[in-house]
Amino acid sequence: MRPFTLLHAENPSDAVEIVAGFENARFIAGGTTLVDLMKLGVEKPEHIININGVQGLNRIHVEGDGTLRIGALARMSDVADNEKVQKGWPALSQSLWKGASAQLRNMASIGGNLLQRTRCPYFRDTAFQHCNKRVPGSGCDAMEGHNRETALLGVSQHCIALHPSDLCVSLAAFDARIETLSAAGSRVIDFADLHLLPCATPQWENCLHPGEMITAVVVPASSAARRSLYLKVRDRQSYQFAVTSVAAAVELLDDGRIRDVKLAIGGVATKPWRAKEAERYLIGLRIDESTALEAGRLAMSGAEPRRDNAFKITLMQRTIVDALLQLLRLEVA
Repeated sequence: MRPFTLLHAENPSDAVEIVAGFENARFIAGGTTLVDLMKLGVEKPEHIININGVQGLNRIHVEGDGTLRIGALARMSDVADNEKVQKGWPALSQSLWKGASAQLRNMASIGGNLLQRTRCPYFRDTAFQHCNKRVPGSGCDAMEGHNRETALLGVSQHCIALHPSDLCVSLAAFDARIETLSAAGSRVIDFADLHLLPCATPQWENCLHPGEMITAVVVPASSAARRSLYLKVRDRQSYQFAVTSVAAAVELLDDGRIRDVKLAIGGVATKPWRAKEAERYLIGLRIDESTALEAGRLAMSGAEPRRDNAFKITLMQRTIVDALLQLLRLEVA
């Protein structure tokens, strides 16, 4: 690991003022991603701004209109275990419990989770010379290499790296917003716009400006969110990234037809992927094996499989079927 200076911020304004004074600086909270990448030589910041002492950014509360507000420094385990989150947005709680290990969940911050970087081995191992995300313009070894854990949706000729976060899939389904602060002021970003497709510049993974800090995640109230779940298929049952995953929520009419549906998928795309076409198809229909399977097909339309990950098309379709059928049987208080 290269030498760096460590500075401490006491409030949000202090944090963005400090980081604005350096060209190569990073914020650190839990450090569960940044420290790993620094040890690997992938991230090489010269200055680290510790924001764990910043007051007011770890609160979890529901506002008067039913909106959920999560401070960026709230820890994964605290949000997952929050009773209001479990009741109003079950899929959000479940996506957190199914991510990482208990130790990491106790350390990792919500803001950091949103910005975690891909687990693509060609990105994380500097022995591989061709990674456009790490060395822009060098190529992509994953294209013809081992690509089981790469993306099928949202890919480009420059990068097929998979987005790793479970939490981000559920936030994509629930139309979340992100609040940020920088030396230039504050702004609100629709969650759908936070992460960028690789296109010709895969090194740019999100729309944050240099020195911009996430301060909160805002999740609007939703009748569908109360009947929701996060279903994760993985190679082993703990401490494993998703092979496929689904954050699904439905609001049903009295006759069983779908009034509202939210569907986002993970383990298959370069960013958290909202299955809008499948949602439009499901409105007004009843959930059964046939309609759920068609929704799964629509969710994976446009997929560009590689040699080792083509099996995910069928697996993702079946994961969506399982998620929707489970929602149909779910008891909602």
